[in-house]
Amino acid sequence: MRRITYLTLIIALLLGLVLVAPAGAAPARADRGAWAVGVAYAVNDTVTYNGSTYKCLQAHTSQADWTPTAAPSLWQLTAGGGATSTRTNTPGTGPTATRTRTPTQGTGPTATRTRTNTPGPTATTGGGSGCWPAWVSTTAYVGGSQVSRSGRNYQANYWTQGNDPLTNSGPIGTGQPWIPMLFCGGSSATSTPGGTGFASIVSSSQFDQMFPSRNAFYTYQGLVTAANFYPAFAGTGTLDTKKREAAAAMANFAHETGGLWYITEIAKNVYCDSTNTQYPCAPGKMYYGRGPIQLSWNFNYGAAGAALGLPLLSNPDLAEQDASVAWKTALWYWMTQKGPGTMTPHDAMVNGAGFGETIRSINGALECNGGNSAQVQSRINYYNNFISLLGTTAGPGNISC
Repeated sequence: MRRITYLTLIIALLLGLVLVAPAGAAPARADRGAWAVGVAYAVNDTVTYNGSTYKCLQAHTSQADWTPTAAPSLWQLTAGGGATSTRTNTPGTGPTATRTRTPTQGTGPTATRTRTNTPGPTATTGGGSGCWPAWVSTTAYVGGSQVSRSGRNYQANYWTQGNDPLTNSGPIGTGQPWIPMLFCGGSSATSTPGGTGFASIVSSSQFDQMFPSRNAFYTYQGLVTAANFYPAFAGTGTLDTKKREAAAAMANFAHETGGLWYITEIAKNVYCDSTNTQYPCAPGKMYYGRGPIQLSWNFNYGAAGAALGLPLLSNPDLAEQDASVAWKTALWYWMTQKGPGTMTPHDAMVNGAGFGETIRSINGALECNGGNSAQVQSRINYYNNFISLLGTTAGPGNISC
C-alpha cells in the first residue's frame, strides 16, 4: 500500500511539471495593430507604425512622444526599416570629398555603431516635473525599479546597486543595468525667443521629445553652440523653411546614430586615404565615423578641421570627446558638402528640392534609386515625426530619393 501511495505521488508530481508552464516562459506575443496613444502594451506585443513593425520591449502605457521610432528603449524594429545604414565616404583630393565609401579602401564598417556611454552635464538630480525618485547610490534596486538622474528617468534592467545610471545605461540588449527613458524636469538650455538660427526654431523641450532616449553626450547646448557657428542653419527663408531644415537635419542625424545614441562606429577602422596629400593621415590616428553625421576618412576630418579651426586631422578623437565639436562636424557637412548628390543638404531644404535630396547628399550612392529603400524610409519616418512636432509640413520637392 505504501509503495502504491509513493507511486501515485510521483506520478502526480510529474504531471504537475508537465502541465504547469515554466515561471520564466516568455510572454505571449499579441498583434495590437497600429500604434496609438494611451494604450497599455505588454512585453512582446507587436504594433505597426509608419509602415514598419515593432515589438514591445517593456510594458508601458503609450504617450504621445513615446512613438516606436522615438523610444528605442520601449520598442524594437522587427520589419520594414531600421536605424542603421551603410554610410559611404569616397576618398577625394580636396575638402569637398563625397561620402561614398568605395571597395578600394577596404570593405569598411557598416553603420552599426559602438555605444560610448559618455556622461553628459549633471544639471539636476531628479525631483523635477515628471521625474521619478532620485537615484541613491546605496540603495539596492530590483528589475523594473524607476529612478531619475540628472534630469532623466531610468528603469532598472535587473538587480543593481551602486551603478550610476549616467555611466551604466543602455537600450535593452546591451546588458547595462539601467535603461534610459524620457528626459524630465526641463533642461538647462532653452529656446531663444526672437533669436535666429536653430535655437529659435527648436526648443530644448522639443529636442528632448525628438530624442527621448539619446546618449547624454549629445546635449542641446552643444548643438546650439555649433549652430551659432553656422547661423544660416535653420535660419534661412520662411519660418516653415527653417522648421523643415531643422527637422531634416535632425532626422538624418537620428537615422545615422540610432536616435542620437551611438557616438562612434562599432567596426572601427583606420580609414586613411594615403593618396591624399592635402590632408595626410597623422601617425597612429584612426578616422572612423564619429558624431551625428558619423564623419569618416582623413580628408573629411582635415577639411572639417580647416573650416572649423580645429586640429581634427591630428586629433580626430575630439569629435567623440566634445559635444560641440561633434555637432560642428555634422553641421559642417550639412552646410558645405554635396557628397554623392548635386547640392548640399542645406541648399536642398532652403531651395525647395526636398528632403529626398538631403538623403542623396549624405548616402545616396547606397540608398537612393532603389539601393536601400528601407533605410530611406527610416529617414523619412523620422522627418515626418519631426515636422509634425515642429508644426509644419514636408514642403515642396521630393521627400524620397
